[in-house]
Amino acid sequence: MQHKIMLIPVGAGAGLTSVSLGLLHACQQKGIRVGHFKPISQPSRNSMAKKNKTIDAISLSQNSTSVSLSYVEEKMGDGQHSAVLEEIVANFNDFKKNLDVVVIEGLVPTPRQPYAGRINRDVAQALSADIVLVASPGNDTAEEFEDRIEVSAETYGGINNKHLIGCVINKLNCPDQDEYGILPKEEEIQSDFNLNDWLSLDIFKGRKFDLLGTVMWEIDLIAPRVCDISNYLDAKVLNEGEMAHRRFRSVAFCARTVSNLVSYLVPGRLIVTPGDRTDIIIATCLSALNGTKLGGLILTNGFEPSEQVWELCKQALDAGLPVLSVPWDTWQTSRHIMSFNPEIPQDDIQRQEKVKQHVADNLNSAWLEKLTAKNNSYNLLSPPAFRHKLTELSRKANKLIVLPEGTDIRTIKAAAICCERKIARCLLIGNKEEILQIAEHQGIHLPDSLLIADPEDIRDNYVAPMVELRKNKGLTDVVAQEQLKDNVVLGTMMLQMDEVDGLVSGAVNTTANTIRPALQLIKTAPDSSLVSSIFFMLLPDQVLVYGDCAINPEPNAEQLADIAIQSADSAKAFDIEPRVAMISYSTGSSGLGANVEKVAEATRLAKAKRPDLIIDGPLQYDAAIMENVAKKKAPNSPVAGRATVFVFPDLNTGNTTYKAVQRSADLVSIGPMLQGMNKPVNDLSRGALVDDIVYTIALTAIQATMSR
Repeated sequence: MQHKIMLIPVGAGAGLTSVSLGLLHACQQKGIRVGHFKPISQPSRNSMAKKNKTIDAISLSQNSTSVSLSYVEEKMGDGQHSAVLEEIVANFNDFKKNLDVVVIEGLVPTPRQPYAGRINRDVAQALSADIVLVASPGNDTAEEFEDRIEVSAETYGGINNKHLIGCVINKLNCPDQDEYGILPKEEEIQSDFNLNDWLSLDIFKGRKFDLLGTVMWEIDLIAPRVCDISNYLDAKVLNEGEMAHRRFRSVAFCARTVSNLVSYLVPGRLIVTPGDRTDIIIATCLSALNGTKLGGLILTNGFEPSEQVWELCKQALDAGLPVLSVPWDTWQTSRHIMSFNPEIPQDDIQRQEKVKQHVADNLNSAWLEKLTAKNNSYNLLSPPAFRHKLTELSRKANKLIVLPEGTDIRTIKAAAICCERKIARCLLIGNKEEILQIAEHQGIHLPDSLLIADPEDIRDNYVAPMVELRKNKGLTDVVAQEQLKDNVVLGTMMLQMDEVDGLVSGAVNTTANTIRPALQLIKTAPDSSLVSSIFFMLLPDQVLVYGDCAINPEPNAEQLADIAIQSADSAKAFDIEPRVAMISYSTGSSGLGANVEKVAEATRLAKAKRPDLIIDGPLQYDAAIMENVAKKKAPNSPVAGRATVFVFPDLNTGNTTYKAVQRSADLVSIGPMLQGMNKPVNDLSRGALVDDIVYTIALTAIQATMSR
């Protein structure tokens, strides 16, 4: 049975796209085949009346066909309302194939489209869709909000209509703002907000109308990039800086003296001032140069600083401060900025990820489980489902992970995220004062649960244990003291002594520098003959495991068999059904040569050691992954065409293949994750993003559970 869910906003500013994004993500995390369908395309509300300047808001319906709102208005004006509905039904029938859940996004009512509610009702009926109302309380009390929902529900047959299944309350505790206002003042956030007042509304009691989600308002989720406001204002860019990714969380319109300005110069704030206020411009640049990561600077009246002023500000500009110029006075500029609607732009992937995860985490889990009830025919684990699985398992593990690169900005951000989301407890190694200063300048909130260890304070504690551990190698106190100046070695000793549960490094250090101390101090697990690695390759519709792509250059048949077993066990631990393909340049007995014979022998040994695993080889890569090729080359193989774990014959093949697939298909890969270590140690790419570090920490926490 296919679930068709139409999300319909109760008024403007309900955050319909954000809730749609979150529901899609929540379904994907559950492994549901889900799609987004927008029956009628609606223009972005971010337009400047004089120049008709528009922003490309996020479009979730990449593979569906929509009819335009202007077309609907034209047809309705001609009395052809039913023809429009028939066209929408045809588009939907073409789109819904092979999906378990379709999320349908309704029209947002605006002053120009007050009829949106009636069209939404008719579309929902035409598609036989269940309706979920999406509403933001705004300034309403809980009782006033309840009345508004009941009145709105009348358009769709009333609260007791069986197709009206519930409501998602979005932007709870959002401060007072204009209908299209941006970034309300932080001091207006209610400190006495009580969620229970909303959870206990009578409207959700004793009926089939359920509360399907309660999403708290968070300022970071609506924070636009400076380039977004620049595009909207059609501003002249005086200094590009970091405008492509720097965000602002509040706006200050400044014409005050410098002494009164200082308290307004805080991280994430957009400063707007007349272009001839040299004192404010210089003070703002000095603050940015001093480490305060301001959002940016907008100069009004079309005035631009002189060359002398520009030269004084050069270092701040070179450090990334965006500076824009607009032709209007400060009052007109403020009116334009406050009319800016912080819709999510199509290219703002970072914000999309944050919003969809936040909304997904706050949807009703029982409702989501109902959507999975009849969707268990496929066992492929999608990338969102895999990432969700990582988060779930790591939260249950509740492990302490040491991060030796404690002064790296990405590592600090990742550690803060992990602690806030309870993915893992984290310990940063580094100078505490420096770490706190970096966090303050970058606007990073460090949770109380985040630990910091200064290496100067603790290094001496590990000299004697390290000498004892490596006494057979002739290690002396002096050499141990010197080696422990490397924070990776120090963190590895903390892991060896069971003071932490795992280690993640490599954002700054090389792979060799991360792995060498582990091999010397942690060593291999008792039941492992070698250490190997795997990458999790996040394909669009499933996650594959590649091993070994980072450690063993020329494994023999026995080692290759062990790598296959380790990789299968790792896949299973992360809920990927292991079907192991032993990769070669030949399938079955079609080719000859020492390398083929090695893979064949490794396959035989792995099957003998672990008859419970599904393993086959030698298989060529295309036979392992493509069903049509498998039918020709290996029709009787239990793995061919369905492989989830790919074991490569040597490091040259594995490393080349994983990088070719990753770069050619623009895929995300997580790893390498080390296998066979006595305790979990994992390496990062030096180009790792914050999310890469977060998920590697999660992997490590889960491994810590597996190894104990």
